[in-house]
Amino acid sequence: MKGEWGKVFQLFWSFFKIGPVTFGGGYAMIPLIEKEVVHKKHWVKSEDLTDVFAIAGTIPGAIAVNAATFIGHRIAGIKGAVAATLGTLLPTFMIVLVLCGVLSSFQNNPYVESAFFGIRAATVALIVYAGIKIARTSLWDKATFTLAATMIVAMLMFHWHPIFVIFLGAFLGIFIVKIKEKLGILVKFEKNEDEEIENNEESLKQQVGM
Repeated sequence: MKGEWGKVFQLFWSFFKIGPVTFGGGYAMIPLIEKEVVHKKHWVKSEDLTDVFAIAGTIPGAIAVNAATFIGHRIAGIKGAVAATLGTLLPTFMIVLVLCGVLSSFQNNPYVESAFFGIRAATVALIVYAGIKIARTSLWDKATFTLAATMIVAMLMFHWHPIFVIFLGAFLGIFIVKIKEKLGILVKFEKNEDEEIENNEESLKQQVGM
């Protein structure tokens, strides 16, 4: 029991540390969540975390909070889900309460405006980084790459609603897999880091041999 509650506290503290230092919302938190739960704590594999973010992004609510809840439940059940969720929400909630009282006094300060100018740019970099990390374990063949590219074009040019894009992507994913199975094509549902390392090593060997 002591070990179980210790893990619950670790979940709370890990996500409590992530919240206050992240600007830009849920997607900007993805790199920090990955660093904490995959590389530091080794609670979740990188390819499994991609699935968590995919599910968290397709259901109502902030992706960071949803992801924290999923990860917490996976590690320590209901207690872990509650601890991770509270850890994500509490620090930012307290910061917002403080800012509400003092924002009006310094919102036109040139130094503050300059700081937010840089923060917004850095936030874009964080979101792009998160997108690249997810793409590395989600787009591993022509079908998934084409599907992602098509959805991006549809949203940019035709302004399709995100909910419609999500359900359409799910439908097309099922359709593509069924077609591949009927054609006898091997269907892979994830690309893990070990395979990626092996491929890189093989490519390096070929280059050295040349």
